[in-house]
Amino acid sequence: MKETRKLSGGTGADLVVCGKIFTSENDQLAEAFAVKDGRYVYVGDRKGAEAYIEEGRTEVVDYTGKGLVMPSCGNGHAHYFTGHAMPMVGAVVDGQDDVDKFLKEIVPAAVEKAKANGINTVFGFGWKYHIFSENMPTRQQLDAVSADIPIYFADEEGHKGLVNTIALVNAGIMKEDGTVLRTEIRGGEIDIGSDGTPTGFLKEQAGTYVRSFLDNDRLFSVDTAKATIKTIEEQLLSEGYTMYMDGWSSYFYNDHFYQAARLVDDAGDMHFVLGLGYEIESWMDVDAALVEADDVRKYAAGHVLPNWVKLFMDGTVEGGTGFVDPLYPDGHQGLVNWTEEETADITCRANEKGLSMHIHTMGNKAVNQCVNAFVSGGKDEMRNTVVHVRNVAPSDWQLMADHNICATAGMLWHNMPTGTLETLKTMVPAGMEDKSYPMKTYFDHGINVSSHTDFPALSGCPDDPFGIMEIAVTGVHPEIKGDPWWPDELLTREQAIAALTINCARQMFLEEDRGSVSEGKYADFLLVDRDVLSCPADEIHSAKAQATYFEGKKVFPLVSIIQNKE
Repeated sequence: MKETRKLSGGTGADLVVCGKIFTSENDQLAEAFAVKDGRYVYVGDRKGAEAYIEEGRTEVVDYTGKGLVMPSCGNGHAHYFTGHAMPMVGAVVDGQDDVDKFLKEIVPAAVEKAKANGINTVFGFGWKYHIFSENMPTRQQLDAVSADIPIYFADEEGHKGLVNTIALVNAGIMKEDGTVLRTEIRGGEIDIGSDGTPTGFLKEQAGTYVRSFLDNDRLFSVDTAKATIKTIEEQLLSEGYTMYMDGWSSYFYNDHFYQAARLVDDAGDMHFVLGLGYEIESWMDVDAALVEADDVRKYAAGHVLPNWVKLFMDGTVEGGTGFVDPLYPDGHQGLVNWTEEETADITCRANEKGLSMHIHTMGNKAVNQCVNAFVSGGKDEMRNTVVHVRNVAPSDWQLMADHNICATAGMLWHNMPTGTLETLKTMVPAGMEDKSYPMKTYFDHGINVSSHTDFPALSGCPDDPFGIMEIAVTGVHPEIKGDPWWPDELLTREQAIAALTINCARQMFLEEDRGSVSEGKYADFLLVDRDVLSCPADEIHSAKAQATYFEGKKVFPLVSIIQNKE
């Protein structure tokens, strides 16, 4: 037996892994590491790791020449929660489904499902605006399917909604006789038809307002939330993620997701770290909402971090609701939900409670207001975060760096099909047509930027880390294969992995324990089936997590851990 280095709690490591190891610590490589009680106790060369091997106790994984060993990944903003809940509680519209199929097949089936389950709400998700826009379904058409149960179908981005009359009546938008009670919801838009009444098409916060009146407690129960968490975990671990920041944890306007997460973790059944963001809408009572955002912290647990307040600053630039400067080609500026002063006040009050801000910003004007609010109202140590960030004003880069403002970026969106430029000229402000979702400039300024997928709002982009990595490195979608997009903002492979690992850990205040292969940290790592640091760039997307480890245990594939004991 080789000489065994003494470890606390006994001799020998539980696990030793050898191979090409990217540590995410200043782009360093290692040859081996040793794991004891779920943490790295040695990272270095192969010979050094051999001293931790105790015959009959230590499991040894030799991954030399088989691919790459690297830290497991994080997703800085996603909606796995809602994405996995949708099939359980409602209906999912395929991205290619047209209006005819929607009205004749999808909505009737969703109504039947809701009534069979005793839920007084039909909920759905996924229709594409560009397919529906020429023949947008009306509330009257939805009424023809069902007029006695509220219907709400969100689009694939979650920024628009289609509803029937009773949903509008329940929300106080109109009366059953057609009398219009409200034509405006702050931060949103209620589409009004030629007859002077709502058409049933809602944009931005008008949709979130109407959704708050659905039968949400029965629609999404604690038991449903627990089942959702297990399906989320299966997807995360199979793709190589062991930490994720949920972008809207109060989506069903209750605390059931928080409750379920705590219950699952207390039972020892959560094998990833979950960040939770409580969303405050621009139509809400901010005082009451901040109390609720603070109150759900009672559900905090070892792997459950309910430490963020989420806001929507604006919508999407391609959808015409991002807040921009200069103006869109037709002269409008987009939708903005909060003033800079309001955002600063909410940031100040949240940070004082120990809650960090997590704000959806797309247009450069929205980013500017958000950055200014963080600077004037926030605490630098709270790592307040801007999310998505399609465009940034030149003056904001240094402010973000100086005030420890984090960004979580849709690196997967840094691609466009060939020929897109001409279309974008008709949709977005001048100068933004071929420049969207910066990446490299964050690194140039020393700003912590993490990767996110915004799942399930993917717009056909990959969710897994290696599909994302290829886009970040090449500017080309592995399936669409358009011309390289905005080459000045492309990343190195090492930078892309950093955004997927240690930078996500920093965003979530986890860098002392996770995000890199480093002595003392939890052993969260991947065995990747190819070396994504050296393989051809257009083959990175084909890499897969051969195995995912969380706190030193293999959690994907789900097999029992072999315990070698003397």
